[in-house]
Amino acid sequence: MPGTPPRDPAGGRRPGHDPRTQAPAGAQTGGQTGERTRGKVLVAAPRGFCAGVERAVSTVEQALLRHGPPVYVRRQIVHNTHVVGELSARGAVFVEELDEVPEGALVVFSAHGVSPAVHAQAAARGLRVIDAVCPLVTKVHREAERFAAEGYEIALIGHAGHEEVTGTVGHAPGHIHIVESPEDAGRLSVSDPSRVVWLSQTTLAVDEVTRTAGALRDRLPLLADPPGDDICYASQNRQDAVRAIAARCELLLVVGSANSSNSARLVEVALRAGARAAHLVDHAGQVAEEWFEGVRAVGVTSGASVPEVLVTELVAALAARGYRDVEEVQVATETLRFAMPRPLAALSPRSPAPGGPPPAAPPSASAPAAAGGPRATARPPDRG
Repeated sequence: MPGTPPRDPAGGRRPGHDPRTQAPAGAQTGGQTGERTRGKVLVAAPRGFCAGVERAVSTVEQALLRHGPPVYVRRQIVHNTHVVGELSARGAVFVEELDEVPEGALVVFSAHGVSPAVHAQAAARGLRVIDAVCPLVTKVHREAERFAAEGYEIALIGHAGHEEVTGTVGHAPGHIHIVESPEDAGRLSVSDPSRVVWLSQTTLAVDEVTRTAGALRDRLPLLADPPGDDICYASQNRQDAVRAIAARCELLLVVGSANSSNSARLVEVALRAGARAAHLVDHAGQVAEEWFEGVRAVGVTSGASVPEVLVTELVAALAARGYRDVEEVQVATETLRFAMPRPLAALSPRSPAPGGPPPAAPPSASAPAAAGGPRATARPPDRG
């Protein structure tokens, strides 16, 4: 069974967090004189952008800065509508498949990873590729390749059709069985029960994986475990933070897009951990007034692909409803950064127009200037 891994090999505070306050940047703490206070807000930490998402979003930003638009991106760079919209406005062109990209153009692959077949298609079309796959997803790819080469069948715990799962299957074709649930595990049929290993999608809930892996072991007593935990540290930390506040909340709001696996898992974790109700919202405008009947404490968190500005806006909207006392509950610290993709450095910065200033770097999608929050800083070398 997967154990509890280190929260983050590097330690420290997460991007977008203001160290001078116990709340999101710009949030109020305590009630205001003469105004009715309905209750308090418990803000989970860590939350929001993880190291892999920071790297992927920054890859597109830097490609636009150095190469200039258009920069093509295969699928959503991360599963968040706000991030995709911001990057589209700056000149990124999101496509579903590579045949939509002009031959010889620059294309970025998303954080979720792709199969070797996609790389081969890009090479055949003469595309210049920057692969922004999360290094923790690459780890699972390498595990799948190694076990397949050793003749193992692989029970991949994950959601069929999710881009990460599709990419991983492509790294070990003919060797992988997708197992979505304990029920799937109970029906799994393999050719040699002594040569089976389980791996998992990185963004699942820990208890979900534990149950399914347990069912696999009941079915296959000789099942081999992965060499390390496949659930990424950021997914685990955000789930742990939700568990820390869920039982104290009548309502827990998770900021994240509907197609974000890790965000959806946070809603499930909140309900299992004691929250009376939990909802996934893309932004503060999706919050419904009827959710607040009898609610004294509202929990707030966000998925690993969500910029902090959206949490700040949600906390402000809650304050307008009378939830003005904000407490941040922190269960882990994160400072892990990943090195940027090497092909990015090969792009020459655009030359300024004659007599004009050099092109300015766009503001980071993790903290737009309009939000009044801290800007993202340059990433240090990989410490993980």
